[in-house]
Amino acid sequence: MAAVRVLHCVAGLAHGGYESLIMNLYRCIDRDVVQFDFVSSFPGVYESEIEALGGVIHRIPFITQKGPFVYTHALDRVLTESPRYPIVHSHMDKFSGLVMREAKKAGIPVRIAHSHNTQNEGGLAFQVVKDYYGKMVLPNATHLFACSKAAADWMFGTEAARAHIVLNGIDPERFAVSEVARASVREEFGLSDECLVFGHVGRFTPQKNHDRILDIFSVVHQKAPDSTLLLAGTGPLLDEMRQKATRLGLADCVHFLGSREDVPRLLQGMDGFLFPSLHEGLPVTLIEAQASGLPVTAASTITSEVCVTPLVRQLSLEDSNERWADTALEQAVQNRPVRTSPRAQIAAAGYDIRQTAGWLTNFYLGLAHPND
Repeated sequence: MAAVRVLHCVAGLAHGGYESLIMNLYRCIDRDVVQFDFVSSFPGVYESEIEALGGVIHRIPFITQKGPFVYTHALDRVLTESPRYPIVHSHMDKFSGLVMREAKKAGIPVRIAHSHNTQNEGGLAFQVVKDYYGKMVLPNATHLFACSKAAADWMFGTEAARAHIVLNGIDPERFAVSEVARASVREEFGLSDECLVFGHVGRFTPQKNHDRILDIFSVVHQKAPDSTLLLAGTGPLLDEMRQKATRLGLADCVHFLGSREDVPRLLQGMDGFLFPSLHEGLPVTLIEAQASGLPVTAASTITSEVCVTPLVRQLSLEDSNERWADTALEQAVQNRPVRTSPRAQIAAAGYDIRQTAGWLTNFYLGLAHPND
C-alpha cells in the first residue's frame, strides 16, 4: 500500500517553532506509511532535507505578496491536481481558515487546523485580515490541533475543548550534553571556557522581544564583563537590533549568527538562555534548551506547560532589566559545574518526539483508512 501523503500548509520553511516541530516529526515518522508534502511561500533552510526525505514542495505566493485571490487560485490548483491529498494539515494560525475553506471546496475529506500561537502578529490591518479568515476555521475544519491549551483557547474559542493538544516534541538524543560540542562552539567564536555565554534562538520579530534581550544583556555585561551573547535567527528586525547593539557598546560581544542548522550544538556552547517573548503558543526552543541542560530565564507570559524541569525561571516583563540580569547570571553560574541532560523528565512530560510521531501516524492512518 502506498504511503498516505499529507499536505502541510505553511508560510515558509525557515527555522521557527512550528517548522521545527514539523521537521522533528518528519524525521521520526515512518515514511513508508505516511509522507509529508508542503505548500510554502517563503524559502528556507529545510527545503533540501524535505526533498531528500521524499517530500514535494509546492511554492505559491503568500497572501501578503500577491493578495488573497492569487494565493487562493494557486492553492486551489494544488488541492485539485491528481492524485488528490486525503489530508490537509494547516499551520498558518488564523490564515488556516482560508486553507480549510478551499480544502473543503476541493473535497479534501480530512482538514486539520493547527494553532501554534496565542496572539496575532503584525499591524492593525494585518490583524483585521487574519481575524476575518479566522472565522472560517471552525465551519470548515474537520479536526483541531493546538500546541497548548492557551493556543487552543485563542484560535478555537468556544470549541477549544475539542482540540487535540499536540506537544512540540523533540529528539532528546540530539540535545545530549557534549563537552566536545561546547568546546567547538567556543573555539568558533574565540571564547574562553571562563566566558559566560548567553543566547537566544528565534526570528527577529516583535514577538520575540530582541529589544529587551539586548537591554538585559547590557546589564549582564556590566556585571560580568567577560560575557557574550549569541543570537541565532533572521527576520525583519535584524538590522535594527544590530544597530542597537552598537549603540549600547556591545558590538564586540554580541554575535548575530543568522539562520543556523546546528542549534543543538550551539546550545551546548551556552551557559544561559534568555527568552522574554511577548507571547508564545508553546516554544519548542525552550524544550530544546532544557533538554540541553541549559538554564532558561523566561517571561511569565509563556505557558507554564513548557516548564518541565527546574531549569526554567519565569519573570514578569514588568520586572527590571537588573532583576532579569541577576537571575540569568545566578542560574548560569550555579548550573555550570553540574550540567546534565534531563531526558527522563522531558519524556515523562510528553515531549519526546517519538511518542508524538507514533500518535500522529496512527491518527493520520485512522482517518485515511477508516475501515482498515
